[in-house]
Amino acid sequence: MNFTESLKKNFQFRYVYNRGRSIANRHLVMYVVKNGAQGNKLGISVSKKVGKSVVRSHVTRLIRESYRNMEEEIRPGYDIVVIARVICKDATYHEVNASLRHLLKKHQLLLSYQENHQEKNCEKEIENEER
Repeated sequence: MNFTESLKKNFQFRYVYNRGRSIANRHLVMYVVKNGAQGNKLGISVSKKVGKSVVRSHVTRLIRESYRNMEEEIRPGYDIVVIARVICKDATYHEVNASLRHLLKKHQLLLSYQENHQEKNCEKEIENEER
């Protein structure tokens, strides 16, 4: 992860839980809060309910790799905490990747989503001006 630091301390996670906005889907829960910095900070939490340490490490690696592959598409300046649900232990990389992308779109953190959304608004404004 070239551009992203990790959230490591308990107080960092608690801050994001308390101040952040959460959205969930089948595999993951994501909390996001602005941090006012140049880059993002990512924290990944996988509970012991998910499985033993080998399984938890595998799920963590899947999430981290999915994030790494789309890191350049993510808007900077946010603290992000991703929590894996129990069903995530049986998920493939593609399912985790799709879930993570879905949550980032819901939080409007993907640059491509933001740019497309702004272009649509501009097109609507142009149509309204022509009338």
